Amino acid sequence: MAPDPKCAAISAAQKRTGLSYADIATKIGSTETRVTQIVTGSALATDDEFKALAKALDITDSVPHAGVHQTA
Repeated sequence: MAPDPKCAAISAAQKRTGLSYADIATKIGSTETRVTQIVTGSALATDDEFKALAKALDITDSVPHAGVHQTA
């Protein structure tokens, strides 16, 4: 199974910004544990979580959204 593009984008942005998981959690009003789960790919971000993470990490809208690769 290929890595989720959202998790990959969040992980790359976290590395780029140098923010800690705790810093990100504070910015989005979540827990460090939840942010760690999302960034490492052990859990998928909800749409609302992804939007908050994208804003906190300056991720552009070029990340594929859910359902992009679904087939009929």
